Amino acid sequence: MPELPEVETTRRGLAHACVGQRIEALELRRRDLRFPLPDAMEERLVGRCITAIRRRAKYLLIDLDSGEVLLAHLGMSGSFRVLQAEDYVAKKHDHVLIYLQADQLCVFHDPRRFGFMDLFAAKQEAAHPFLVHLGPEPLSDDFTPEYLAAQLARRKGPIKPALMDQKLVVGVGNIYASESLYKSGINPRISANKAASRAPQIVAAIRTTLQAALHSGGSTLRDYVGADGTGGYFQHHFDVYERDGQACTTCDATIQSMVQAGRSTYWCPQCQPLRGRAKKT
Repeated sequence: MPELPEVETTRRGLAHACVGQRIEALELRRRDLRFPLPDAMEERLVGRCITAIRRRAKYLLIDLDSGEVLLAHLGMSGSFRVLQAEDYVAKKHDHVLIYLQADQLCVFHDPRRFGFMDLFAAKQEAAHPFLVHLGPEPLSDDFTPEYLAAQLARRKGPIKPALMDQKLVVGVGNIYASESLYKSGINPRISANKAASRAPQIVAAIRTTLQAALHSGGSTLRDYVGADGTGGYFQHHFDVYERDGQACTTCDATIQSMVQAGRSTYWCPQCQPLRGRAKKT
């Protein structure tokens, strides 16, 4: 599933190509994705100008000059790509086609149809059901060690699923939770409240990991591509994710894996011991 770096990379690509453009036409290849598409979507979008494209957690927020916001979620396999309309070759799972000025075309592609879109008045954003319960952005000033320590102190479950809770902090999905815990030397099975004292290391590791992934254009796993149609390459720099059975790049111990809350978790038993601090090598 695309995580924060992939969605932010998509946002940047879309913003570069689409902000300031007027929507000339809209083609809906189907009327539903994960949920039905917004009512009167064609009438509400065609003729409108895109004034900004923002990101909140894993949601894209496309601001229109009508005062409405088009919300888009990529789901598990969704992606946007922007190209010249004359170069477009239809693909089976191209579901929403947005025709822009200068003969540009923005295509939403989603093989599994877990993505979705919504359209609402900008003044309703703070109370929107998909946005209202979200925690702070991990790269913002609101995500401090003090905040994280206080949140973790209330939780008895394992630290890794806790970091994936979007109410605690947004955008830290399965890949980047595993990578961040490795960087902070914390075993993913340790309870969140016991890890609270190491909140400064966790915050620093999350920020370092996400910033590195953003620099690499995200991670291309299975279906993800950016708005220009190219994939990211952060997966070539994974320390533990999907490296079970391989040697740790720091200590040569064998990377291990397990399932937590239905998701695969990866860690190094020597760099991330269950008890005590990581051994120096």
